[in-house]
Amino acid sequence: MDDRTRGRLTKDGIRIHDPADFAGMRTAGQVAATILDDLVPLIVPGITTADIDQAIADAIVGVGATSATIGYRGYQHASCISVNHVVCHGIPDVKKVLQDGDILNIDVTVIVDGWFGDTSRMYVAGKLTRKAERLIEVTHDALFKGIEAALPGNTFGDIGFAIQSFVEANRMSVVRDFCGHGLGRVFHAPPNVLHYGRPGTGPVLEEGMFFTIEPMVNLGRPETKVLQDDWTAVTRDRSLSAQFEHSVGITAGGVEIFTLSPKGLFHPTYTL
Repeated sequence: MDDRTRGRLTKDGIRIHDPADFAGMRTAGQVAATILDDLVPLIVPGITTADIDQAIADAIVGVGATSATIGYRGYQHASCISVNHVVCHGIPDVKKVLQDGDILNIDVTVIVDGWFGDTSRMYVAGKLTRKAERLIEVTHDALFKGIEAALPGNTFGDIGFAIQSFVEANRMSVVRDFCGHGLGRVFHAPPNVLHYGRPGTGPVLEEGMFFTIEPMVNLGRPETKVLQDDWTAVTRDRSLSAQFEHSVGITAGGVEIFTLSPKGLFHPTYTL
C-alpha cells in the first residue's frame, strides 16, 4: 500500500489517519516550527526577504529535511514572505528590504520522512505600531478560537464561525479567497478549511483528521487580488493583513497542535 493512501476516506474525501501517524506529523511540525523560531534574530530593518528565504533554505537542508515549496507548481523558494498589505504567497525578493515597522508573515512547509509540516507566523521589523499590534493580536487569537472549536463531533463550520465571529466583533475582516487544507503525506488534500461559516455545517470532525487552520485577517475589507506574478495576493484596499497558521490533528478527546513553537516564539510580541 502507498503510504499516502493509508487509513480510510470519509464520504467527503477526508483521510482518517492511523494513531501511529501522529508521530510523523509531530516530527515534521516541530522541524518547521524550530526553523521559524530560529529566524527571530534575523527579522530587523535592512534585511531583504531574499536573505530570510536563503536562511530558511539553508536551515531545511541543515536538518536533513526537504522544502515542500521549492518546485511546487513552479515556485522556486523555501518560504512565502508576505509583508504589510500582502495577504499570502509573497515571493522573497532581493529588492524587498524590510523597513522599520513592517509586519510580515513567514510561511514554511517541510517534508520529514514523507510527512508535511506546515506553519506560518507573524514577525515585526523594528518598532510595532499600535494598529499593527492590534491586528496581529486579533489574528493570533482568532486562530486559537478556531483550534478550540476543532473537537471530534464538531463541524468545520464551527471552526469557521468561531474565527469569523471573533474577528468581526473586533471590526476587522476575514479573507475568504484562501483557506486551510488537509495534509499528511501530501501537501494539500481535502478538506478546505474555511475561516468563516455557520455552526453545524460542513463535514463532522473525526479522530485522525489532519489539517491546517490559517486565518488571514485584514484591517480593512476582506477582498484580495493576485498580482501578475500569479502568486502574490494583496488586499484590494491596501489595508494591513496578518496571518497565523498551525497544523493540527483531531484526537479522541480534542485536538493536537503539531507546530507549536518550541521556544514560545509564535507570537511576535514576545520581545515587548
